[in-house]
Amino acid sequence: MVDIKEIMELIPHRYPFLLLDRVLEFEENKKIVTIKNVTINEPFFQGHFPGEPIMPGVLIVEAMAQSWGVLHFLSSSDSKANNTDVRFIGIDKCRFRKPVVPGDQLRFELEAIAFKRSIWKFKGSAFVDGKLAAEAELLCAM
Repeated sequence: MVDIKEIMELIPHRYPFLLLDRVLEFEENKKIVTIKNVTINEPFFQGHFPGEPIMPGVLIVEAMAQSWGVLHFLSSSDSKANNTDVRFIGIDKCRFRKPVVPGDQLRFELEAIAFKRSIWKFKGSAFVDGKLAAEAELLCAM
């Protein structure tokens, strides 16, 4: 298991855009499972939406991309040493299935589906209480 301190050593994101709290499991270059505890203290809830807070879908997808970044650096220690630049470059087949609200715990499950010329394609799913909240295919480049 990887905690928040280790996540911060792997990826450059910081508050308020560090959207992961823990890595539960990973398989090198293949899959990762992470979590995000959603709290009312998140800055985006002030405006999205007053009186009915809902986590923006784009941030759910960003958390999926951050999960892949963590997997990348956990999988290849030389990438960080070589200062590899990792970029989120595309989203396909994105769907939002249920709102994510304060008090929810998001469980992200990402699995590699293709790799070609330094481009990775991952299928990402976000669950709350075992129910699918969002899904997408993500493209990331090194």
